[in-house]
Amino acid sequence: MDQTLKQRPAIHLEGVHVTLPSRAGAVAILRGIDLSVPEGEAVAVVGPSGSGKSTLLMVIAGLERATAGHISVVGTDLSTLNEDGLARLRASNIGIVFQSFHLVPTMTAVENVALPLEFLNRGDAFEIARAALAEVGLSHRETHFPGQLSGGEQQRVAIARALSTKPTLILADEPTGNLDLATGAQVMDLLFEMKERTGATLLLITHDNNLAKRCDRTVSLADGRIVSGRAKRRVATS
Repeated sequence: MDQTLKQRPAIHLEGVHVTLPSRAGAVAILRGIDLSVPEGEAVAVVGPSGSGKSTLLMVIAGLERATAGHISVVGTDLSTLNEDGLARLRASNIGIVFQSFHLVPTMTAVENVALPLEFLNRGDAFEIARAALAEVGLSHRETHFPGQLSGGEQQRVAIARALSTKPTLILADEPTGNLDLATGAQVMDLLFEMKERTGATLLLITHDNNLAKRCDRTVSLADGRIVSGRAKRRVATS
């Protein structure tokens, strides 16, 4: 494979600012973010609460508009897309896993997983959804509603939903934040395993240094700015 194509950025940000209004005046959330993430890389984003981590993920996902700067995701300039275009980009290329699961409470597990596939008008949406649930070990929970599932099971349904469309980019915002340590470890093992299996790019927002160490690189944010980014050295194998 052409190495240039293989290493093109899945995420590319230049001079990204996000400023939000408040009663006390404008509040700068992101202050000139420059970030490039090659295809297939796993990047952890760390930093104290209020540093801008979740806002960074939101602008990359097209769920929040940048005030200034350039954002390109999977080769697409987000500024050229309207809300429908952004929704289509997310549905076909981006899988998002949130801390709070964001499952539809009135839908069963299989219906939740099938949702993005139905948005893409896939006639085999439920067939794919059932296979995705099987991959996360929840075939026996297809017809259960979120309220009938444990926190770990709900997050596994959310992961199945996020990966059901075979996205090239996975965005995960504190995916273990609402889980106990043991369940959180199982969920992250599953997420990393599926990332490796698909070759997707992963951007992981986390407070957990052990999770950050599992990624190829750690980017640290403070006060809306990137203060450090470190690439792990890989040991060559024969």
